[in-house]
Amino acid sequence: MLNETFLPDDDATAAFGATLAATLQPGDIVRLEGDLGAGKTALARAVIRALAGDTALEVPSPTFAIVQPYDTPLAPVLHADLYRLADASEVVELGLLDDPEAIVLVEWAERAPEIATAASVVVTLAIPPGGNGRMAGVTRR
Repeated sequence: MLNETFLPDDDATAAFGATLAATLQPGDIVRLEGDLGAGKTALARAVIRALAGDTALEVPSPTFAIVQPYDTPLAPVLHADLYRLADASEVVELGLLDDPEAIVLVEWAERAPEIATAASVVVTLAIPPGGNGRMAGVTRR
């Protein structure tokens, strides 16, 4: 099922992330799709903060670290950005599928087909014509 929502600003994105977080269960793999600048990291940040119960939690972009781990009351959370992967085979070393109880948020999952196909939730973000806000769609597999 695809639910599409218009997010006019960062506050709406944070609220959407909190709503999404409330639907997640241990073991969910969330594929965050969208072009550069579509808001994947901002949404992941909101989800992680909601899961941690800490709106001020520092959640850096995993662009250079590739994977950032977090402990939350519900489950461990891994936030990954696969944009910089040189080869899909490198994903095994990241351990994204090692903990069946972890919630895994993955940006640029299409760079690692085994992660992309393992996703139980797909969130698509797009900047609408005119460039204001973003559209968000959620599909649960």
